[in-house]
Amino acid sequence: MTIRSSAGGNARSMCGRPDRVAPGLLAGRHQIQEGVVTRKLLAAGGAVLLALALVGPISAITNGVPDGDDHPYVALMVAQDATGKPMWRCSGSLISEDLFLTAGHCTDGAIHVEIWFDKGPVPTAAGYPVAGADPCAGINGYPCTGDVGGTPHTNPLYQSEENPYGGGNGLPAFSYRDVGVVVLDESHPMSTYAQLPTAGLVDTLPSKAAIDFVGYGVQEQIMAFPGQPPRARWGGPRTRMYAPGELVSGNFVHSAEYIRSTLNPGGGKGGTCFGDSGGPDLLGGTRTVLSVNSYVTNVNCSGVGYGARIDVPEVLDWIEGYMD
Repeated sequence: MTIRSSAGGNARSMCGRPDRVAPGLLAGRHQIQEGVVTRKLLAAGGAVLLALALVGPISAITNGVPDGDDHPYVALMVAQDATGKPMWRCSGSLISEDLFLTAGHCTDGAIHVEIWFDKGPVPTAAGYPVAGADPCAGINGYPCTGDVGGTPHTNPLYQSEENPYGGGNGLPAFSYRDVGVVVLDESHPMSTYAQLPTAGLVDTLPSKAAIDFVGYGVQEQIMAFPGQPPRARWGGPRTRMYAPGELVSGNFVHSAEYIRSTLNPGGGKGGTCFGDSGGPDLLGGTRTVLSVNSYVTNVNCSGVGYGARIDVPEVLDWIEGYMD
């Protein structure tokens, strides 16, 4: 969740990775470094910088409060490469004892994922990073070993040129079918799990329907030195945060695939930001995942944000295929 910037701005958003996007920012993942790493994509109107959540302090829910034990199935994840090196972090939710739901841009390019269910703050393990080729050598804890690990899978149509928006890398094509799952190496039983929606549920909801944002994203903007790039000012502890929000209903160019929600702090509401990517956008007061956080439209994580809908029949079929 994002908190009012001490640098004078209102930065409150919850997206997976802090990326500067033109015209959108992928709120998906943060690279594992004590800072923010960006990834360029061609987008309509310019370069899309996917704000990757570094394993350092990077993203969180804005204008929120510590979640405590209210949503214990929402967890922090770190993507790793083939050598076990941490790459970026995101949020997500456990939907069964064996399956973890997140965003496609959080699983894309990862070979392995480690997951933490601690409500936080989740501390960096002592001794990390270790000098040399393997920063996790002999390290037990964040960002190397979590409560459970697993194998990531990205929706096969993620960023597909076969999308209905004209192909290419512009918005919203660059995040088309932005859904991923992690099949756990071993079961992680819990007393409660996030729930999948029924097909088409979002289309039945009224404007301003309540949404609950939950994630481990950045929480505040602090300017370390004059002229510091805005996206580099984001930080905060890795804590599971909660904020209430609202659905912005109505048809828009990609409403069949995304929900649009308010990120403004007015009226006691909050939003998502970098590091919240993959976290669930829950139907207010329920465990039902309407969408997973996908992208925001500006580096201040304000205005509106977009989540990849889970209630799309083909998406539900794909997810449920890993639950058989």
